[in-house]
Amino acid sequence: MARFTLPRDLYHGKGSLAELKNLTGKKAIIVVGGGSMKRFGFLDRAIDYIKEAGMEVSLFENVEPDPSVETVMKGAAAMREFEPDWIISMGGGSPIDAAKAMWAFYEYPDTTFEDLIVPFNFPTLRTKAKFCAIPSTSGTATEVTAFSVITDYHKGIKYPLADFNITPDVAIVDPDLAETMPAKLTAHTGMDAMTHAVEAYVSTLHCDYTDPLAMHAIRMVHEYLKSSYDGNMDARDKMHNAQCLAGMAFSNALLGIVHSMAHKTGAAYSGGHIVHGCANAMYLPKVIKFNSKNEDAAKRYAEIATALFLKGNTTTELVDALIEELNQMNRSLNIPSCIKEYENGIIDEKEFLEKLPEVAANAISDACTGSNPRIPTQEEMEKLLKACFYNEEITF
Repeated sequence: MARFTLPRDLYHGKGSLAELKNLTGKKAIIVVGGGSMKRFGFLDRAIDYIKEAGMEVSLFENVEPDPSVETVMKGAAAMREFEPDWIISMGGGSPIDAAKAMWAFYEYPDTTFEDLIVPFNFPTLRTKAKFCAIPSTSGTATEVTAFSVITDYHKGIKYPLADFNITPDVAIVDPDLAETMPAKLTAHTGMDAMTHAVEAYVSTLHCDYTDPLAMHAIRMVHEYLKSSYDGNMDARDKMHNAQCLAGMAFSNALLGIVHSMAHKTGAAYSGGHIVHGCANAMYLPKVIKFNSKNEDAAKRYAEIATALFLKGNTTTELVDALIEELNQMNRSLNIPSCIKEYENGIIDEKEFLEKLPEVAANAISDACTGSNPRIPTQEEMEKLLKACFYNEEITF
């Protein structure tokens, strides 16, 4: 038996933010990030809609990129003081992910973060509040997923929290919000969406319900991401839908080691963070080559290549064509080919090599590894990470 879970209601299309005025409740807390939602007027609009629904509104602002355990605890404390019956988060993946974790600690103050990092170990939510997610970026799809990524900066590790309990009750996918994204963010979030869809399609847990969503998302990202990056707002709107479809697929089929590696390299180095979507973009071609040693995975990568009208007479040729197409997409989006080139070399080579065994072990133990079609050994994961640092060919 398998499970397929989505939000109860998903509102999409321009102007769908107005659906907030139809929510029913007494109090709503809005969780937002660094200010773009306020700057572009969307936060004030959301507040007005919620007040029109007859609810008292409180704000929790300034959730940082890659939200920390400390931010989650502060937000949960604010919720316990205000006692909302709706948690509404709007913005990029960070404030929505943070709000999902806050939700658990709001309803269960005595639970621990160590409890929640065990996959599918959340307590039953909705004892105090429901959850509405409104994305402003076209990548994470956290508005429809059972996932949240929270960073423990003391340990330098990103933890993917996973439980169907944190799938939002309501998702509002309004492309007006995504039209404010700068080009670099558009590129990174777009390749994040591509990675979600590709990993979901080859996951060991893929099924007849997830395959069509993943494949259609792959086609859409392939067709619209570059135009979206170049500023075409019709393409930007299409990408907002594409990333959501990819999220529906991976929330139920789960992911693979591209994400395991991105989670564990993102905050591991003193030089700076490796932005999640950029990490996925750099690692995906390498992981495809590694996974293609698995016959079933190779066949499914070849199916993706065929769907994108890439050329090849054999499965191997089609897999290689897909890898080259993804590399070409990265080049067209000004995404570096490897960690060594990331942000002009901010990740120190010596530190990378010193931490390699630990980061590799953490990646293997990541929640996303179990559904990858080929489980790497410690030695293979270290070699994969080194290949991603130096842009080396995958031959193992």
